[in-house]
Amino acid sequence: MSLITLRNLGVTLGMPLFSGLNLSVNASDRIGLVAANGRGKSTLLRLLAGALEPGEGEITRARGLTVGHVEQSVPSALMGATLQDAVLAALPADQAEDERWRVDVVMEMLEVPDALRTRPLSNLSGGWQRLALLARTWIREPDALLLDEPTNHLDLSRILQLEGFVNGLPRGTAVIVASHDRAFLDATTNRTLFLRPENSAAFALPYGRARAALDEADAADARRYQRDMKQAAQLRQQAAKLNNIGINSGSDLLVVKTKQLKQRAEKLEDAAKPAHLERSAGAIRLSNRGTHAKVLVTLEDATIATPDGTALFRTGRQFICQGDRIVLLGLNGAGKTRLVTALKAAIEGAAVPGIKATPSLVLGYGDQALADLADADTPLAALTRRFALGEPRARALLAGAGVVIEKQGKPLGRLSGGQKARLGMLVLRLAEPNFYLLDEPTNHLDIEGQEALETELMAQQATCLFVSHDRSFVRAVANRFFRIDRRRLVEVEDAEAFFAEAAALNG
Repeated sequence: MSLITLRNLGVTLGMPLFSGLNLSVNASDRIGLVAANGRGKSTLLRLLAGALEPGEGEITRARGLTVGHVEQSVPSALMGATLQDAVLAALPADQAEDERWRVDVVMEMLEVPDALRTRPLSNLSGGWQRLALLARTWIREPDALLLDEPTNHLDLSRILQLEGFVNGLPRGTAVIVASHDRAFLDATTNRTLFLRPENSAAFALPYGRARAALDEADAADARRYQRDMKQAAQLRQQAAKLNNIGINSGSDLLVVKTKQLKQRAEKLEDAAKPAHLERSAGAIRLSNRGTHAKVLVTLEDATIATPDGTALFRTGRQFICQGDRIVLLGLNGAGKTRLVTALKAAIEGAAVPGIKATPSLVLGYGDQALADLADADTPLAALTRRFALGEPRARALLAGAGVVIEKQGKPLGRLSGGQKARLGMLVLRLAEPNFYLLDEPTNHLDIEGQEALETELMAQQATCLFVSHDRSFVRAVANRFFRIDRRRLVEVEDAEAFFAEAAALNG
């Protein structure tokens, strides 16, 4: 049964986001919506929810259809409300009075601890705020659920919990998920729509298999275009030869034949369509200064503790060597961030008992909040103050990283999350480190950016230790695996057992 039908849908905001889009959303569909940052995913979800009207084409909804839309941010008017009151307020007044029990049901579904239910949303983490928005939407039990970047700000445990929630929804509920989390898309969807300015592509497959099918289709289009253009060139060459012969011989037949060949070439050229070329949101490049030292960091059974001195775990004797790409695994509260903080301090010259960094180590540090980039600063100032760059060079580097010239002199707070993340990567590159310490490096990066970062880390043979809840990124990048387990730091063979145990805890 079709719940929503799109016919020749199109939106242009300065440039086309998508056009000629045709799609049927059926009951029980689980559709992954994929596109780079700023390429129309949120716009399409708002169109589906009825919050926007299309610039062209039409949207038809089944009679009586209810649509729930979970957007990316909490309305400011709700920030002072407690979590449970914010969820209750999503119900109509008469229903809220008689069916308050619905709040408890959805809270249990999302495993919200009792202590958090009476806290104001402003006092909750970004992850719990996201789940509060989901609770507000699901309490109305919509026929179609739209999720806009639902895993943003969630740790692995909550992502796995959200996967279980989505997969446990009633079979007749359609779900459309706009996300850059490849593993989440693979776990929760059975169809994939790749949104493009022209010729958006849909496959009845989850993301990973759909991406392979899309790449194959794009490669076939490229081969077809090259073949058609080559054939057109050959026809034009034949026409030129016949034209010369016809002129010299005075043959009217050859003149006619020349005209026919030219027409065939023109027809081929007019019909030929170049393969899709994704417009980059900004390049990600890294550097590797290199060092002669083989061991960059030595852990000599260091004690990692909370700021008040409470011991969390001991590291044992561990070495971080050139070429290591180490992922740090551990449940929430195990001490991952505290270890990253201790490593950063030791590398920057502080005396940290049990942690020794080689003197030739040059740190490239990036945290998930991009705290080193102040919102009041400008992108241009952020570069020119740190590095010996002339303004023209700085502007060219910023443009290459996806920060257009109009935004280079405006406060960083006006950049999108993706633009700010790419700027952070540019700052890391210009520091020319030989060791990267990265806390959730794929936050705010679209799939193109994630894959570019993966490629750069491996191509540069960069040494790094990173924390990430992005399972696809971990699987692609890490070649060593440190796990905080039973108050000890141990090396394990891979991340799969940890992922499986985390999933079981949320099963």
